[in-house]
This record gives sequence, structure tokens and C-alpha cells, in this order.
Amino acid sequence: MDPNTAPRPLILHLAIQNMTLASSLLALPSLKNGSIAWKASLSQQAKSLRTRLSGIDDDAFKAAVTAEAANRVAQFGAGVAQFRTAERSDAHPPLPTIWQDGSTRVLHAAPKKTSSKSPPVILIPSLINRASILDLSPNRSLTRHLQSQNIDTYLVDWDAPSEVEQSFSLDDYIARLAEIRDHVTEQAGARPALIGYCMGGLLALACAIQAPEKVAAFAALATPWDFDAVPEAPQRLLAASMPALERVIETTGELPVDVLQAMFAGLDPGATVRKFREFAELDPQSAKARAFVALEDWLNDGVPLAGKVARTCLRDWYIDNTTAKGVWRIGKHLITPKALNIPSLAVIPSGDVIVPPASAQALADALPNCKTIIAKAGHIGMVAGSGAKRALYTPLTMWLSNGLCT
Repeated sequence: MDPNTAPRPLILHLAIQNMTLASSLLALPSLKNGSIAWKASLSQQAKSLRTRLSGIDDDAFKAAVTAEAANRVAQFGAGVAQFRTAERSDAHPPLPTIWQDGSTRVLHAAPKKTSSKSPPVILIPSLINRASILDLSPNRSLTRHLQSQNIDTYLVDWDAPSEVEQSFSLDDYIARLAEIRDHVTEQAGARPALIGYCMGGLLALACAIQAPEKVAAFAALATPWDFDAVPEAPQRLLAASMPALERVIETTGELPVDVLQAMFAGLDPGATVRKFREFAELDPQSAKARAFVALEDWLNDGVPLAGKVARTCLRDWYIDNTTAKGVWRIGKHLITPKALNIPSLAVIPSGDVIVPPASAQALADALPNCKTIIAKAGHIGMVAGSGAKRALYTPLTMWLSNGLCT
């Protein structure tokens, strides 16, 4: 990832910031005339604000707001500059590749000794982000944690679609995952547990349902299922944007990274600006600053979605909700969680903005043999945040070591 391109898409984050600050200046004339009480639930706050502003000089207040706006723009710029010049180093040695087909690799985190209580584990990330989120740094790596607990761990690295994967559908990716499952079974000498993160959980679920006798267990980490649980505004925006997105996919054969990044930014438009302003205040050599850089490098190093996959994710899942409605198919298989009667686990981050907890809970409720853990974390923090060991690593390890391979 080239840090000089981050945060992506930069032009969008600059536009959001400038529009927000400009709207604050434009709203100043309305503060005293009552027009801010446009929402009944805010009427008392509006009345209190008007009272407090009644004795304030208009010009002085405008000057103060203008100065604060300029300061926030400067802070954001300082944060971006500090991020781009931050020192970066390889956090830990790369894992060996034990299988590859096209752009997809399987990395192996072999333990010094293998636990007799846990099956081998295949970690399956989303198709739209790098697998490194599950192996971010020495202290923030689900992969290396499982390895340290003597669990034979395999990490799927989808990478960006090559010419081969450009034509892939979800059926093709899940067929490839089945090949990986069989290879790991042969190498490890035991059926694996499939553990999927976010969209990877849906891929793992479909693979497990196709051949449950070949899978020891299934775990869904922050995995969506009921897409009607997504807030209405983003769903409407996506539906309205689909004709334009279809043209992009038709032209490029994929859904580009910056389009995906812009869609995620729409969930909380001010988040990127806020966090880079806060980053500007950190000591660049501090552990917190280094963790920020590692995570932002991952966030800005996304991969495009193959065209057919993008259409399934956006139209079939997010708009038509084929998953929760029970009509999502992979080949001849109807992907219904109730058909998967093997040990299952759902880990649901309570502060998840990307996958609302209600969406993930719907999958947990549909699985007949499922344990649910509510993690006090966000979507990314659960797997790579400072509290990831408490929120995810430890309870997942305990579940895996609870005799699943017997």
C-alpha cells in the first residue's frame, strides 16, 4: 500500500470535511431565529442554545467558528502528513505458502506441537480486504495467537482478482474454498474448522453446508445474514446507486477499491476525518500511533471485487436480502443455516457499525447448534484492536479446544 494515496478516497474525505465546515458557517444566521428547532425532539436543546447565544456578538462568534473550522482542516492535514511519513517495518516474518491457485494462497501457521483437543483451523477473510487483518502485528494477530495455543492454523489469502478470478462468481470462490478444505484435511490428517470473518463467514457457511461431513466446526465472526437490519438510509442510497455501479462493473469488470471505500465511508462520513485529527496529536513513536498506522495501512490496501461477486453482494444480499429470506443458492445447494447441524459459534461485536449486531444475530439464531458470544468491540477492533485478545482470541481458543475434534 502506498501511504501517499491514503486515506482513500482522499478527495471524498476532503469534500465531506469542507462541506461539513462550510455548512456550519452557513447555519450561523439561523441560530437565533428559531429555525434550528426543526426536529421536535431537539426543541428544548434549541431553546437552550438560543438563550445562551442571545448575548453573544455575532461577528465575534462567526470569527470563532471560522477559526475552529480552519483549525480542524489543519489538524486533518497534519494527521495525513504524519501518517504518510510514519516509519514502517515488517512486524513479523511472513508465513509460508502451502497451497496456491490463481491469486489465492493458503498460509500456514504451524504450531510447535499440535493440540489434541482442537481441529485444524482455516481462517477465511472477506474478499474485499487483505487477509493481513487476521495477522496484523505480533500482538494483534488472531492467526499467531491460535498458533501460540498449539492450534494448527491456516490463513486464506484471496488477494486481488487476477485475470482468472475476474470472471469468478461466488460459486467459483466457494469451490476454491472446498479445494482448500480438502488440502488442509489431507495435510493435517483431520477435518478442519472453518472460521470466517465478515463476508468470509458467508463463504465458510456455504462451503460447510455443501459438505458438512467434511467440516469439524463452523465459526462466524461479525458475519452478516439479515441485510434488512442494515439502516434504511444506506440501503436506499445503494438501491439508487445500482444503475451507476452496474455501469462501472460493466466497464471495468470489477467494483474498484475506491468505490468500495467510498461506500464504507458513507456509514459514518466523519469518522476518517476525526481519527486523523486525533492521530495528529499522538507521539509518532508511541505504541498507539504505530497501531494506528498498521491498521490504516490495511484499511487503505483493499482489493476490488470481481464483477459477478459484486453484483451478488450488492443486489442479492444488500438489496434483495436473499440470505435471510432463505433463497440464496450456491450451485444446487440452498444455503440455509438450519441445515448445518455441526458445532457452531457466532461472535458478534456489540459496537459493529459495518455489520449491525441484529444482522449477525439472525445467523446465530438460525444455526441449530450454535453458541453465541457478544464481544464488547467494533467490527475491526474485535479482530485487531487493543482488546481483541479479550474480546475474541481467548474465547475462540477456548471454544476450539473444547473437544471439537472428538
